[in-house]
Amino acid sequence: MHDIGLIRNDPAGFDAGLARRGLPAQAAELLALDERRRGTTTALQAGQTRRNEASKAIGQAKAKRDEDGAQALMAEVAAIKVAMPALEEAERRAGEALETALAAIPNLPVEEVPPGADESGNVEQKRWGEPRRFDFAAAEHADFAAALGMDFESAAMISGARFVVLRGQMARLNRALGQFMLDRQAGNGYVETAPPLMVRDEAMFGTGQLPKFADDLFRTTDGRWLIPTAEVSLTNLVRESILDEAALPLRMTALTPCFRAEAGSAGRDTRGMIRQHQFDKVELVAIATPDQSDAEHERMIAAAEGILEALGLPYRRMLLCAGDMGFAARKTYDLEVWLPGQARYREISSVSNCGDFQARRMQARYRPAGDTKGTRFVHTLNGSGLAVGRTLVAVLENYQQADGSVIVPDALLPYMGGMDRLTPA
Repeated sequence: MHDIGLIRNDPAGFDAGLARRGLPAQAAELLALDERRRGTTTALQAGQTRRNEASKAIGQAKAKRDEDGAQALMAEVAAIKVAMPALEEAERRAGEALETALAAIPNLPVEEVPPGADESGNVEQKRWGEPRRFDFAAAEHADFAAALGMDFESAAMISGARFVVLRGQMARLNRALGQFMLDRQAGNGYVETAPPLMVRDEAMFGTGQLPKFADDLFRTTDGRWLIPTAEVSLTNLVRESILDEAALPLRMTALTPCFRAEAGSAGRDTRGMIRQHQFDKVELVAIATPDQSDAEHERMIAAAEGILEALGLPYRRMLLCAGDMGFAARKTYDLEVWLPGQARYREISSVSNCGDFQARRMQARYRPAGDTKGTRFVHTLNGSGLAVGRTLVAVLENYQQADGSVIVPDALLPYMGGMDRLTPA
């Protein structure tokens, strides 16, 4: 959510930020809505002030035995009382119109975010690991994983497309990955948390999924939403709070199922586990002061990279351009892992600094040290550390062998119950 006061002070700068996102200027429209809201508020306040003044003057008129004056004042007060509900309703509607308009506008990119309309404008910042050279034709996971326990046919029969059943050794490897990631991120100082998987409208609004992205979410019959990421639950733990500066930064991690309708991905990644309606993910969330948030962003991306490096998976870090960032982000890094079967890098983690954008929607503040009255909005950050399903795909493809087996990375051996290789049935 944007601060209308900042837009008032620098409308040209606001429109310039939108232009970097590929969006048209909107400051004039927002300021017109703001002027309407302020006008109705002024009229309401003036009515309330005059009502109080007239009410007080009635007693004074009666004390002077000025019955005509008292009756006129009483008629005026009565007329103001009749008009007041309409003024209150006008103020409410004007405020809602402004809030609705502001809620639909994405965060603005910070200065170091590169220009660009889509992923072609993203900038590679780092590359780690050398892609393995195979002495046989590397296959995509969907072409060899069925013999290892990855079952799309049974999943389609009971749930439809974009679901999978993992059996036996494949299920064990998937569980090992999630546990390894969670242990690793807890060791990195992120507090392990087990949050709800269903949330209310307010929570989805707070992190920016609503109202814009309702079509990509699953809703229950009682009006709750299945989380598309644990970012929603974790970040909203500080909603409507005033935190002490000494308690910041807060760092949290969670391993949860995630649910996405993938409404805009028809025809994309229809084979395999890259894009599923239900998947597990280890999420990282940080709540920080403005002075801490840039350092927290670098800390979080390093925590995500550490998983890939521990698993020996080649990757690259991309700084996303303005046109490719998520709705709530002001700066985002993507990690892309090398998939030999596709012979290209694919996104496996997105780590974003949202500044105070989500905090304004959630009314999440902190009290600076030594300040007994003033509060400021916190900054929120989130990232994948990592998506378990996509990491499973990366392990399968990078560690595949000519006989169809898959070697288990050393980092996962403590979680595999003595199993060091997945073998075809």
